[in-house]
Formats: sequence, C-alpha cells, structure tokens
Amino acid sequence: MCSDASTEYTAAPLEDNLFEWHFTLRGAHGTEFEQGIYHGRIILPVEYPFRPPSVILLTPNGRWETGKKICLTFTGFHEECWAPAWGIRTALLGVQAFMNAKKEAAVGVGALDVDGQERERLAKASRDWTCHVCAKKNAELLPETREEDRKVECLPEARMLLRCK
Repeated sequence: MCSDASTEYTAAPLEDNLFEWHFTLRGAHGTEFEQGIYHGRIILPVEYPFRPPSVILLTPNGRWETGKKICLTFTGFHEECWAPAWGIRTALLGVQAFMNAKKEAAVGVGALDVDGQERERLAKASRDWTCHVCAKKNAELLPETREEDRKVECLPEARMLLRCK
C-alpha cells in the first residue's frame, strides 16, 4: 500500500498486528464529505483474501457510527459479494463511494442519517482528529493538496461493489 501513492488515501498494518490496518481517506469530491479526512480500521480475517475484511470508521462523519463494524457489500456482512482479487485499495475506494449513498443505499448496520450541514461541520472538524491507537492526526497523514493534483480513482471492481445485492 505504501508504494501505491495516492492523494486520496493511505493505509498500513499495525506494527504488532498484520491483520489490523489503519487507513485514512479523503471525502469524495463534490459531496458533503469533500472537506473531510476520515480514519478507520480494516480488520482482516485469518482466511483473507478468501473472506472479506471488516471496516470500522473511527472519525465522526455523520454517515456511519464510529467504533462499530459497518455493513457494506465488500465486508463480512455480505460475504457472497466478496471477490478474493479485491484488496485493501478496493475496500477504501468502496468506503469513499458509499459515503455519499442516499436513501435506500444508505441503510444498514452502522448507518446514520445526519443532515448535510452537520456532515459538512464534521468534515471540517475531521482534519484535526487524532487516532487514539496510532496517535496520528488525519491532516498529517493526508496533507492538503491542490485540486488539480488530486488523483481520483474509480476502479472497475469499485463499481462492482455498488451493484452487489
């Protein structure tokens, strides 16, 4: 992950536990989350990549509860949708894509229905958030970039995540 430079996310395993990764990602462009930087955990099962990871957001965001596993098509809540060829990057892009889901797509375990103004307030506050486990500040993990320098990715497998029912 570290060699795969992206302006949108970063992820690395904890030094003492290769099954727990911490990630930081930007809110998707053109959404209420755009000004935000969000930190979370990816928990890999021992059978990974043959079984899907769990995703837990740690930064208050207005989309999902913090500190709880969230229900997305590429997590343990929907093992039937998981493809072993997908990896950490696919999961991160999926989290970013699902953040702005509306109506029926925004339900599930851990989902919140917070108004847009509050999400924007949380997005701005997220830059100063510091993880209590890895002691890293979001804005230090993903420094400010110019709009034209942002590398926005949309992998074919990320699109598949949105289609699995």
